[in-house]
Amino acid sequence: MRASIKLKAPRLQHKGTHFWAVAALIWVCFFWGTNWVVSRIGVMHMPALQMSGIRQTVSGLLYIAFFLIKGMPLPKGKEWGPILVLSLLNIILTNGLTTWGVQYIPAGLGAIMAATFPLWIVVIHLVFSKIKLPIKAIVGLLLGFAGVCCIFYEHLADFFNPEFRFGILISFIGSWSWALGTLYTKQQATVFNPYFSLGLQMLIGGICLTGVSLATGKAIPFADIPWQSWWAMAYLCIVGSVISFAAYLYALQRLPTEQMSIYAYINPIVAILLGAIMFDEKLTIFIGIGGAIILVGVNMINRAFRNQPENQSQ
Repeated sequence: MRASIKLKAPRLQHKGTHFWAVAALIWVCFFWGTNWVVSRIGVMHMPALQMSGIRQTVSGLLYIAFFLIKGMPLPKGKEWGPILVLSLLNIILTNGLTTWGVQYIPAGLGAIMAATFPLWIVVIHLVFSKIKLPIKAIVGLLLGFAGVCCIFYEHLADFFNPEFRFGILISFIGSWSWALGTLYTKQQATVFNPYFSLGLQMLIGGICLTGVSLATGKAIPFADIPWQSWWAMAYLCIVGSVISFAAYLYALQRLPTEQMSIYAYINPIVAILLGAIMFDEKLTIFIGIGGAIILVGVNMINRAFRNQPENQSQ
């Protein structure tokens, strides 16, 4: 539901800006967490892929318009390659499938599953890479899967519901896709503006998602889209994407990376609590303990890779 780009942006040290940087981080921590709940509201009243397609198309147009007005040139030649691949991985698969997933599973569960993507990065390294992984990353991986088992223990009976199983499956695929997109971004970094690239990814992915929903007959006429879904899409475009991502960039330039990473751990907590309040989603001891274990494991993995020498992390 959110876009997360780990970049070493130049930190602008201006006196008096620290307060606003922390305020921007608090905004990101809360409002990116609300995206899951708002998406669930939207897909209760319209097809999920159509909603995701409209949301991404509009958000992408807003980003692109901003950079074109500032005189940023469009990518050329080979610069389009990574943009097209990331449009598939980060927008069509990740955002499309995770939005579709909350049509069948609780918003809080969807947020926790999305937060497990560092676990899949470690799995991919174990299977395909010859790099020796830090012990801390392996321990974090084992903790993460222990947390997943703890959460799913609470949902064992739900697996008899085919819709729940489908929601879990596509949410896992979305998390895997985000992990692949993260690795691809690291390996295929280009000199082209990554923030402008994000807008192009959104536009391309949004158009494709809309096309898929139309081609499969999973779309409804615009006139039949209820106000609840229009409100959800407007919120996701303006608050969830444009304002929140601007706050993210502002904070990223002024706060340490370690401090910035806290949003990834607070977002699922916000989604779980709001899901319990708004949809009466179950809030149990297994979800609380399992979610905490997963976040501890993810934190260990992040720290392990952050502490690796640069030539060991490619």
